Amino acid sequence: MFVEHNFFVGAKDINSLKELTNTALLSYLEDIACIHSEIAGYGISNIPTVKKTWILLYWKIKVIKRPKFADNLKVKTWSRLIDKFYAYRDFEVYDNNNNNLIAIATSKWVLIDIDKGKIIKISEEVSNAYKQESVSVFEDGNLEKLQEPENYINKIDYKITKNMIDVNKHLHNTYYMDLAKEVLPDEISFSNEFNEFEIMYKHEIKFGEIVKVMYSKINNNYYVVIKNIEENKTHAIIKLKY
Repeated sequence: MFVEHNFFVGAKDINSLKELTNTALLSYLEDIACIHSEIAGYGISNIPTVKKTWILLYWKIKVIKRPKFADNLKVKTWSRLIDKFYAYRDFEVYDNNNNNLIAIATSKWVLIDIDKGKIIKISEEVSNAYKQESVSVFEDGNLEKLQEPENYINKIDYKITKNMIDVNKHLHNTYYMDLAKEVLPDEISFSNEFNEFEIMYKHEIKFGEIVKVMYSKINNNYYVVIKNIEENKTHAIIKLKY
């Protein structure tokens, strides 16, 4: 099943260059994924009944052409593969005026039993509800495990506030990109958005926690790693490339 939805690039979705931010792009992708889950019967509104919720593990995104303020976009998604404990979902973003493909993305999810708080095997019933499509936006649909750098250029402490918490009572997945901007130098944070990026989520972050946000540069890639304040637990690894 392919699901489509239109989005308007508004003032809150752009940076100082009047271009769509990666944080806003992630929110569009998340919203259409939620729409598909509502159709399948395993969305946010179904959580009290089915006692299950989806948790995101990985994003991989490539922007081909950066949208600008007031652009109309069409975002398309589908369930690409469900394999025991993991569900893979792909996305395409189109310029609605010319129908040009301007971004592609893939993602990896797990299903959580909310009563037990544990990852569960995805049943055939759940799998069938999503009506999978055998189409991959990347030639290699596999998602490689990101490795932490050995050394860092900068580190900051950041306290998680109430407005950053999602329906699962964790730091909302889009805010990880905002944390990356906080630790990167101003000349990078306020310049063009990264057109290729990956986010690997490892451990949830909760309200009130103080995290250590660190960045490094290896060749042409920027890495942002988010750890607990003691630096002995990794919450996420982000890989960024222009």
